[in-house]
Amino acid sequence: MTAEAMEAGPRTGPQGSDGDRPLRIALLTYKGNPFCGGQGVYVRHLSRELARLGHSVEVIGAQPYPVLDEGLEGLRLTELPSLDLYRSPDPFRTPKRGEYRDWVDALEVATMWTGGFPEPATFSLRARRHLRARRGEFDVVHDNQTLGYGLLGDIGAPLVSTIHHPITVDRRLDLDAAPDWRRRMSVRRWYAFTRMQKRVARRLPSVLTVSGTSRQEIIDHLGVRDDRINVVHIGADTDLFSPDPSVAEVPGRIVTTSSADVPLKGLVYLVEALAKVRAENPAAHLVVVGKRAEDGPVAQAIEKYGLADAVEFVKGITDEELVDLVRSAEVACVPSLYEGFSLPAAEAMATGTPLLATTGGAIPEVAGPDGETCLAVPPADPDALAAGLNRLLGDRDLRVRLGAAGRERVLAKFTWARAARGTAELYRAAIAENAAPQSGRRPATTPTYSGSHR
Repeated sequence: MTAEAMEAGPRTGPQGSDGDRPLRIALLTYKGNPFCGGQGVYVRHLSRELARLGHSVEVIGAQPYPVLDEGLEGLRLTELPSLDLYRSPDPFRTPKRGEYRDWVDALEVATMWTGGFPEPATFSLRARRHLRARRGEFDVVHDNQTLGYGLLGDIGAPLVSTIHHPITVDRRLDLDAAPDWRRRMSVRRWYAFTRMQKRVARRLPSVLTVSGTSRQEIIDHLGVRDDRINVVHIGADTDLFSPDPSVAEVPGRIVTTSSADVPLKGLVYLVEALAKVRAENPAAHLVVVGKRAEDGPVAQAIEKYGLADAVEFVKGITDEELVDLVRSAEVACVPSLYEGFSLPAAEAMATGTPLLATTGGAIPEVAGPDGETCLAVPPADPDALAAGLNRLLGDRDLRVRLGAAGRERVLAKFTWARAARGTAELYRAAIAENAAPQSGRRPATTPTYSGSHR
């Protein structure tokens, strides 16, 4: 049995392993493939650990469909298809007449045609219809950051909503990076759905988020009442992301996870830092787990500094290949301007790979104190990144010490088994609140279900 499974405990009978009856959970995700980002990783690992606790978990998702762990009793996937307008190899496609099923499909296409992003709204409308048709089959509905109008009102069960961080943060950073007024207009239209998410978030009875930093951002950006927000830290798959001395370090290798065209991830600053590092350490090179942009600031920086042979992008690799890649690095780097949690930081630390990370958003909450479990630098500062990289690449003892301390921090605070237990407690609180007489209801409390929670 794996470490995560032992921590969660064995699947039990009618009472469930968390001391109460098992729950019937509908877990909604409008974009659930783990290769598309953190939301898919969240759904995969949380659903697995909830099932290990003895709960029945039905993941209801649209394309790209979630990838779930196989062979677990009580875990299943229900596909709720969209028109899949952004699929490869024909993104922003126009569907054929026979593909349209109803007015929601027409809304999805019309929003795309006018430059908007329709999926949160249209998925929520399809989910509402689906859930109402299955009234009584679920004890709780858990929405993974759809925040669409369709989830307001009666959907057949109490609602708990995860907000990883407000997408308004992404919107602001993309606007700041826009080179001209045309691009700014396009960004504003694309992010128009954030107005809907702000309106919906203010009306949600129970919000779950993944860090204290995100909690404050949700209050500040979305206007959600603080007594409705609870923090449940997520974590790394510590069985998969684990040290393996048989994987040799590659001299000078730096690994990061980032899409090149997402300003929030700060990759352009890491590329500039790499150019500075190679002046002292010609073996230094960067492997980026993510999509290569053929144009834009990152591509331009790679060309400007002559780094075409020193920056490699990899995409579509297996979990095992990803873990071995991180293990092979002398340094894992998170150069983000902002993160609501930072799974890449937790996963790198879990492998025992020393971490260099910025202090953007919730990253310090995950990575820990500078010089103890990581090296920490300010965001958007290539000189500081270069100094941190040079320090780590040149000091094996420091790498070994930070790697071991980082692994211990993740084991103590950030595992999916702990996240599942904290999430299940919030489900029960939402169910109890929903069952209480209206006149007797009290405002929700705001506990933090941290890594130390048991």
